[in-house]
Order: sequence, then C-alpha cells, then structure tokens
Amino acid sequence: MPARATGGTGLIVVEATAVSPEGRISPYDLGLWNDTQVETFRRITRFLTAQGTVPAIQLAHGGRKASTDQPWKGGAPVGPDAYGWQPLAPSPVPFDQDHPVPDELTIDQIQALVDQFAQAARRALAAGFEITEIHGAHGYLINEFLSPHSNHRTDAYGGSYENRTRFALEVVDAVREVWPDDKPVFFRISATDWLEEGGWTPDDTVRFARDLHAHGIDLLDVSTGGNVSGADIPTGPGYQVPFAARAKAETPLPVGTVGLITEAGHAQKLVANGEADAVLLGRELLRNPSWARHAARESGAEVRVPNRYSKSV
Repeated sequence: MPARATGGTGLIVVEATAVSPEGRISPYDLGLWNDTQVETFRRITRFLTAQGTVPAIQLAHGGRKASTDQPWKGGAPVGPDAYGWQPLAPSPVPFDQDHPVPDELTIDQIQALVDQFAQAARRALAAGFEITEIHGAHGYLINEFLSPHSNHRTDAYGGSYENRTRFALEVVDAVREVWPDDKPVFFRISATDWLEEGGWTPDDTVRFARDLHAHGIDLLDVSTGGNVSGADIPTGPGYQVPFAARAKAETPLPVGTVGLITEAGHAQKLVANGEADAVLLGRELLRNPSWARHAARESGAEVRVPNRYSKSV
C-alpha cells in the first residue's frame, strides 16, 4: 500500500474488511469490529492522506465463502483446527461440493448483521477513511442474498426481487445513516452470475442500480461472477466493461469499471467514451505500484514525484 500511495494512486481501497469475526473470508483477513482495530487503521489513513491519496475501505462479510485458507495455500475451507468456524448464509446451500453447508441466518441474525455493517462504517469514519464501499459482489454474503441461485428463503428476505434485495438495501441505509452526507458510499456488485437462468442478471443490476441511487449510493463498482462455482466466464481485457456501460447508460448512478484493464490509454478511453466514470485497478497496481504516475505522464499531465523517488520514477 505505501508504494501505491507514493506511486501516485489517487484512491486506495482497503479491500474486504470484515464487519465481524465470522465475516472474514479467511482467519487472516482484516476486520473492523472493535475500537482497537480503529487505532491501527488510523496509522494507514494518516500515511495515505499525507501522500495525497484518498483512503477508502471496503466493508464485507464472507457468508458461505468464509472460513477458508489463504489463497496462495489453495483457499480450501478450514475448520476449528486451523482457526476456522461455521459459515453463515441466507440459505443452507454450500458454494460447492468442497465447502461445508452453511448455517441459515435467522431474522434476528440478519438484523444484527445490518447493525454490524453500520458499526463498522462508524469505526471506518473514526479511523480516517473518506469513502466506504459496501461489498455486494463475488459470491459473498450480500451477493448471496441478491441471487436466487444462493438465496432459497421463503420469508421477507427471499423469493421476489424486492425480498432478495431487502438485506442489501437495509445495509445501505444503515451505513448511509452513520456516514456523512459529504463523503461518498460506493457499492460493489457482481452484475451477473454468468448463468443462463436461475441467477442474478444484468437486468437485475440495472434495476438495482436505480434502487441504490435512491438510497444514497454515490457510485456502483461493477464486477461480475463469484457466486457460482465453475461458471463459464469469457475473460479478456475489459470484459466487464459492457455491464458498467449499461448501468451508466440506463441509470443516473455513476459507475466504476474493473477487470483486466492494464493500459492507461484503455482506461482513459473508457472514461472519455462515457462507458464509465472511473476505472479501478487491482492486479495491475500490484505489478506496478507507480502505474498512476506512468499513466499521467502518458497523458501529458504534470507529474509530481516525492523527492526521494525523483530519479527512479
């Protein structure tokens, strides 16, 4: 993270920060469920701000995909002998044959989770973050509620589109209530489950984007997939851009796009053409922490470099 900040990145999002211990994707993930964690995050936000970078944080709950090992160790589910726990989900439907059957959340537990997201947002504000992003993508808890593929409930949180989106909108409302009006709240979504039927669809995403705008979301961070094991996803540079472009064209909500966008010219063209309002990068920034400065230089912008880096960037 320090290298990306000194490398000129304008916005850095701390990803997948759990709102509760059982909301972590792995036992080694970050969390923001107590005030001690706030103090540690303050050190991060102070540094990012000092470098001219806007600090943001993504609040998440792993749902049925929680309690897994580190990705570089295979990412398989882990039990209590490896610091794991029993996952929670909208319905007792495992992600795949290798994952355990999750416990179905009760209504009381769902309401407690809404409050956990709000309390995590309150702590994020106290820690110095300027933007919070609600993680509703990639097969984690909120995405599990949205999709009929993973949500088989028959109560007020399952069945119809209105019921399946209820939890997500309650979380949005709770976060927006504790987050200042002059600071943005983003929502990350998987625009499609990549299923021909029985899943979340691009049409659902457009409809939901309008709902999110009405509930105070400032930007829709558009990704895809992650909720269906083995889904056939045709990847390639910018493969998720059409989903973001459609949401931008058909709703009033600003959108960000992601997915194998590595070239500065490509990113600039997407914004200039009106296909997205912002481009967010992950792996490319891991490969090249100074990507933003290189991109600015390619576009002819003035590039300011910290003195100690002036001969190396």
